[in-house]
Amino acid sequence: MPDFDDDEYESFDLEGPGDGTAEADDSEAELDEPDLDEGDEDDELEDADPDEIDFVIAAYREDGQPLVQALQGPLANDLDELIVQLRRLPGDAGALGFVSLVEEVFVIVRVRGQHVQVLLNDSGAANEWPIARDVADLLNEEIPDPDEEETEPMGDLGILSDLGISDFDMETIIDNLDLSSDQMLAEIADKIKIGPQFRKIADAAFPG
Repeated sequence: MPDFDDDEYESFDLEGPGDGTAEADDSEAELDEPDLDEGDEDDELEDADPDEIDFVIAAYREDGQPLVQALQGPLANDLDELIVQLRRLPGDAGALGFVSLVEEVFVIVRVRGQHVQVLLNDSGAANEWPIARDVADLLNEEIPDPDEEETEPMGDLGILSDLGISDFDMETIIDNLDLSSDQMLAEIADKIKIGPQFRKIADAAFPG
């Protein structure tokens, strides 16, 4: 997909054009091409197996119409390649990527031209899963000690604020221990008005 200049960005409004364009958040990363392969090879994590991947889903808007589609499962192990694939989607204002692993870990990626935002629900997952480690590397965040019992989300809690999910709302969803990670993402999909399509694609492409 083509890159956009800052003046061309429009809100990723899944219901169609809104009243105005949300200003970019200061925590938004501006990257040409993220390099996520600089980690210590001796500390390489094992990829998630197919049965550990709940789903990998993309959402975008084309001609004002919200569209949801499944992406290839192996993208759940490679943030760099996931960003590449999201850039290729013909979205009017970029694309969103949703990854859920073992019903415990989720990653949301938002790509708009060269602007990339990410959110990992549990920073401790960077000790176990390659895509979570990629998030930490992209953000230059310190990875928590594996023995640390309480960890925090990592990334931009306001990643979907212009779509109606504030930092507080996102944190509330993440803190709800009654929800698995795939359920958290389904609830997020409901709030940005793509819930039915999201569930249909998740159930059809990644039955479990």
